[in-house]
Amino acid sequence: MTHLPGNLKAGRVTPSAPHCGKKGTARRGLTRPAALSGSPSANWSQRNTERAMHLVSAAMFWTAKAAWRFASRRSAGRPRADLYSGCLRVPKHAQFWNWRLSPNAFAPHPFLLCTIFAAILLAPMNAVRAGDAATASTPARTITADWQKVKGPRSDVFRECIGAGRAAEGLRANWQQQLKTCREEIGFKYIRFHGLLQDDMGVYSEDKSGRPHHNWQYIDQLYDALLAIGVRPFVEISFMPSALASGGKTIFWWRANVTPPKSYERWDNLIKDLVRHWTERYGAEEVGKWYFEIWNEPDYPAFFGPRNPDNRREEYFELYAHTAADIKSVNPAYRVGGPAGSNTNWVRPLIDFGVSASLPVDFISFHTYGLGDGPGGLDEYGEQLHYLSSNLEAPADIIRQQRRAIDAAGRPGLPIHITEWSTSYSPRDPVHDSYFSAPYILQQLKLTEQAAASMSYWVFTDIFEEAGPPLMPFHGGFGLLTLQGIRKPAYFAYLFLGRLGPTELENDDAASWVCRDDRGGAQILLWDLTRLTDEKTSNQAVFRKWLPAKPKGDVRLNLANVPAGNYQLALWQVGFAKNDAYSAYLKLGAPAQLTRAQEQELREASSGRPEFEREIKVGPDGRFEETLPLRENDVLLLTLKPQSGVSAR
Repeated sequence: MTHLPGNLKAGRVTPSAPHCGKKGTARRGLTRPAALSGSPSANWSQRNTERAMHLVSAAMFWTAKAAWRFASRRSAGRPRADLYSGCLRVPKHAQFWNWRLSPNAFAPHPFLLCTIFAAILLAPMNAVRAGDAATASTPARTITADWQKVKGPRSDVFRECIGAGRAAEGLRANWQQQLKTCREEIGFKYIRFHGLLQDDMGVYSEDKSGRPHHNWQYIDQLYDALLAIGVRPFVEISFMPSALASGGKTIFWWRANVTPPKSYERWDNLIKDLVRHWTERYGAEEVGKWYFEIWNEPDYPAFFGPRNPDNRREEYFELYAHTAADIKSVNPAYRVGGPAGSNTNWVRPLIDFGVSASLPVDFISFHTYGLGDGPGGLDEYGEQLHYLSSNLEAPADIIRQQRRAIDAAGRPGLPIHITEWSTSYSPRDPVHDSYFSAPYILQQLKLTEQAAASMSYWVFTDIFEEAGPPLMPFHGGFGLLTLQGIRKPAYFAYLFLGRLGPTELENDDAASWVCRDDRGGAQILLWDLTRLTDEKTSNQAVFRKWLPAKPKGDVRLNLANVPAGNYQLALWQVGFAKNDAYSAYLKLGAPAQLTRAQEQELREASSGRPEFEREIKVGPDGRFEETLPLRENDVLLLTLKPQSGVSAR
């Protein structure tokens, strides 16, 4: 039985948000009509205030009519002229000192009632107008940069590596097509996945006499496809072929064996033979550009089953020592590292072990996720509730702390590769599907540019079967893309980053990049990151329902010394109901299976079309200014593309 979110009933949705536009109609909410001036948010308020004034006028008319009838009834038998004599009519025969205000002693003037009623209604309207004027004159946020003040080359850490589920999934056509799309649109350079030595890759077997056999055909198919796409392998040496395993401990739906080898002699031969094969097939120069990471999260019991659980770390170090030596025996220039930990606890011990045992540690790798308090664990099947850390910069803080610790440990500059990271480590957490993930990703990437050599987001696609094939199109999977290849909001964080020019300009705003390219264009990428949960509310309770975004005020963009000339100005946006396929999916009623029409509707909802495009002219003073409305957890990309007659400088 499919459990729908609380506000989704019988295949329909009753969102607590305004209608988000008709199907196939591009929203132009940020476009400024020629007849209006000021910020788009001020224009919106102006238009809606005017509509409200029409309603007030109608209300005044009907109030006047009702008041007239009321006054007429109360003044029955009195001269009509008395109805106009003032607010109150005091009978001439009444003595002032003993006159009492009885119901029949006076009649309220109908126009006085209208005036009072209008004043009450117009007071908040005037306050709105005053607030709009204040907002228009004082934006909530200002981003300022100068074309001539260069910070340096823009960091490419975000595109160094991306994650995927397991090797065998990479043999599928749709997996490869989605990776090709990511490569073309974002530019990922490396990919890391589990299960290279898994039984379903046919790598290792033993005949009846116990003699080993090595087979690289499936690996060759996969690696040939990766290199043809333009993506290199970030090789994770895992898991153990069952015929070579020392035990029967497994993990995942596809039963990955996580025990050490029963024979290190046979393990050594397997690794040496495989690395020699790669060298012969692809050349030492190519393989020398790869990374070799030994195992996955050996510190976590589910991923490593040593012979003696009390010697977990020592047994991993033994596996590391053999594997690193095997790889280096083929070519000492090949890069090896680890511990690929679920946290940072084994980072310093591995460095110390490498020094004491004279073993290479060419890089450090570990994983970090953004969850805070609440139950821990693998949660392959999404059976637990998860809570975002109260610190929305927790992954970045951990990475930066490790950078400082490694530098202080006598290994300054030792590369740190974050080979898994995300908001949540559960493959069934709806935060992965939400628009909240887009600014969250950008915030971590912005803060770790100088600390990490790569940030491998886990993962690029929901073609991911640790818990078996997913049962719904939006099931809280890790991927940037759904099983059907529909772009999630998180995808656009990387897509927008990939559109930034290679030169970053100085900019004091902590949640933005301002860049320029070699063709004379400029790009401004900015975002808001606002917590949508509290420490007592789970991700499942928050992100499985409709989440309209609240306004955060205007953001003003100022760019100085822009080369004079004509430009095409364009704005792209991701946020609530903006390139937000998940909210569109909830609006459909969260169907467990999609019709072709529904799938196309979700693709349209995440089409990536700009909010607006228009021609502008930058004058001789070189000033460019633009004011845009910003909502909670919006991501905006503004681009200036030079037209003919503009020279880059």
